Amino acid sequence: MSSAEVLLDLQRIDTGADQLRHRREHLGERERLVAATAQVNSWESTRVALLERIAASAAIVEEVELEGERIDSETARLNAQMRTVIAPREAEALQHELETLAAKRAESDERGLLALTEQGEAETELAAHLGAEESIREAARSADEQLQIAEAAIDVELADLESRRAEVRPLLVDGLLARYDRLRSKIGVAAARLTGSRCEGCHLDLSAAEVDEVRRAPEGEFPDCPQCGRMLVR
Repeated sequence: MSSAEVLLDLQRIDTGADQLRHRREHLGERERLVAATAQVNSWESTRVALLERIAASAAIVEEVELEGERIDSETARLNAQMRTVIAPREAEALQHELETLAAKRAESDERGLLALTEQGEAETELAAHLGAEESIREAARSADEQLQIAEAAIDVELADLESRRAEVRPLLVDGLLARYDRLRSKIGVAAARLTGSRCEGCHLDLSAAEVDEVRRAPEGEFPDCPQCGRMLVR
């Protein structure tokens, strides 16, 4: 196999590997996993928010119950005191306090009722939300499995190309291989065939003088494309 054939074969292998790696990073299975994972995260955020609503409502209910007990205790004390009061002015003051406590109790009860309603609604929403958990998580698991299968298939192809690459690279002389690697690191495709007057790397036509110069190069030498700098194989 000539140096030209080896050079083009190595370039085909490297280009194929580049394409496979690009395909691996942009698999449709990867996009589906990202979407499924986002759905799981959204589900989890909603679950946490519902639990926080339930906890906040329960705390209000507990607070209202304690406040009700305090108001009832104070009301009982004032009623007992009312039975011993003789002076009208003192009785009027106690009556005013009792009315104030009754208003507070009514306001507190209303607050507790609203909290109980909110808690019940959140618990109902949570029950429905939990019912969707398995299907959402299963979709994410399935998407992950499909991605692993797709990645594994590409990895097999990459391993085959890497094996072929390891066999081909030693066939190039050190200077030519170093030049190839240097160009690869800069522009990706380091070697291209000259077809007629066209460089198959940049797909631009060379002038007649440039084509003549390339074709007069000694065997085993690969002039640079004057347009893109790639090694030209004729």
